[in-house]
Amino acid sequence: MRLRDKRVLVTGGSRGLGRAIAREFRREGARVGYTYSQNEAPEDGLRGFCVSVLDAPGTKAMVEELERAWGGLDILVNNAGVTQVLPLALMEEEDWDRVMDVNVKGAFLTSRAVLRGMIRRKAGSILNIGSLAGVRMIEAPVHYAASKAAIRGLSQALAKEVGRHGIRVNCLAPGILEDGVARNLPEHRLEQYRRHCALGRFGTLEEVARFAAFLVSDENSYMSGETILMDGGL
Repeated sequence: MRLRDKRVLVTGGSRGLGRAIAREFRREGARVGYTYSQNEAPEDGLRGFCVSVLDAPGTKAMVEELERAWGGLDILVNNAGVTQVLPLALMEEEDWDRVMDVNVKGAFLTSRAVLRGMIRRKAGSILNIGSLAGVRMIEAPVHYAASKAAIRGLSQALAKEVGRHGIRVNCLAPGILEDGVARNLPEHRLEQYRRHCALGRFGTLEEVARFAAFLVSDENSYMSGETILMDGGL
């Protein structure tokens, strides 16, 4: 119960890694709210909000509602993200804008809304979900890799800015997992990853979620501004 009584918001928490993180945090004792962008059944024991990370007024209203109900937010996980398997030569400007907006601007808008309360309370932890594609030179969609590299930079700069308020900011960059982005990759890319991965397999959503719980917990009180790779040893 390392997150007992912690108050958490997870963006994009209705599926894939976001859902695994929300469920794991709940098992660790946290009260968890999450955002989703489509009509989906609410998750038992969690508080869902149909709010886009690009909806600044909606995000602000959601955060204010959670703060009224819970007295504040202790943890933010910026997980919401999109991608496309598309070469740059065939990419439209709208494709680039959508990936950069959701993956980077969404993290900015949500962090801004949550940080105001964290700064007042002089405490908090933000975990941004990055990607191996934002750290290593691998075959990945250019706009996705650029957006995840931006998340790494955002994490470092924000950690420096808010550290004096007792707030930690870190970035968790998984490799290919059994679910999520991997579903859109061709088989030859997946086999290549397995061949070069020291552990010879993909990660699981649950493995990443358990590690995320440690990263945001009080047990990890002296780490900030770091990007942690979790790729099975690539």
